[in-house]
Amino acid sequence: MVNSEILGNSSLVIELKKLIETVAVSDTSVLISGESGTGKELIAKNLHSLSKRSKYKFIAVNCAAIPKDLIESELFGHRKGSFTGAISDRLGRFELANGGTLFLDEIGDLPQDVQVKLLRVLQERIIDPIGSTKPKPIDVRIISATHKNLEEEIAAGSFREDLYYRLNVLPILSPPLRKRKSDIVLLFEHFSKIHAGNQGNNVSLADCLVNAFESYSWPGNIRELSNLSARLTTLYPGKKELRASEIPETMFPVGLRKFIDVKRDNNVKTNRVEDLISLAQGNSEPSFPSEIGKEIGDNTDLEKSLKERLAEFEKKLIKQALIESKGNVTKTAKTLNVQRTTLIEKINKYSINLP
Repeated sequence: MVNSEILGNSSLVIELKKLIETVAVSDTSVLISGESGTGKELIAKNLHSLSKRSKYKFIAVNCAAIPKDLIESELFGHRKGSFTGAISDRLGRFELANGGTLFLDEIGDLPQDVQVKLLRVLQERIIDPIGSTKPKPIDVRIISATHKNLEEEIAAGSFREDLYYRLNVLPILSPPLRKRKSDIVLLFEHFSKIHAGNQGNNVSLADCLVNAFESYSWPGNIRELSNLSARLTTLYPGKKELRASEIPETMFPVGLRKFIDVKRDNNVKTNRVEDLISLAQGNSEPSFPSEIGKEIGDNTDLEKSLKERLAEFEKKLIKQALIESKGNVTKTAKTLNVQRTTLIEKINKYSINLP
């Protein structure tokens, strides 16, 4: 496993990969912070796989998922007869990860009495299994993660400050999906291929859906995108250029529906690419402003390539939209249904002077 498994070409992801490569060679404790669903465990696995401990085990523990009265036993183990139900010796996660990496997910939910014992383990590198009279030395690297603001938890008295500083030696932030929207299509297609399996019935998105996806905030982050990819891959196996109009509204997350509605109700935006191609081929009238379409349709040299004709029409369309918005780039981007950064690139590409 290598850190290329963290997919994305956005600047945030590129910087994240570089940081992982730098931090992985160290044995120092790492604290990964970020919203739920951003892939914190994947970051931890990459840190382990790129480290000198990669030949040993990577053990993950979700501190929020284990009942409070069992978590000490889960982490440190117990000896037979140490409490009711302890019918045999049990190795804790620390011992199972010995030599490798222990990933403590949702560390902010760790009970305070266990926080004290974890602090001792980090300080002395020994564990005390429940019911044992002899401490055991351990050699593990601790990587922890949380979606909580631990500094606020410290102020509220629910998390130990001394433990926080032991865990947060090397901090890594896992960015939310809304801040790396240029990765959405890549991630969707990756998940679709996984969900399609060997049948190869993966799904791709039409521009209208791509624009809607990039407008949505994705509160569930990558996990939410993966779930939606699984749903659409199951319902529309093998569908290429899947459009919003083909999908029932109930199949979309509630927050995404308003962006889908905008694309459905506005044919100018929804059919922008199709209109351009149709116009360039001389097959139909576009849904764009008639004066622009007429000018291009009448005056374009028939010997020009489709690419040249599309570029010429796109340039005139952008110029007209900029004039109507009085040079407001943000408003123009919304009118043309493109990302603001994409519009700026095209303005520079065509050397268009802002009015």
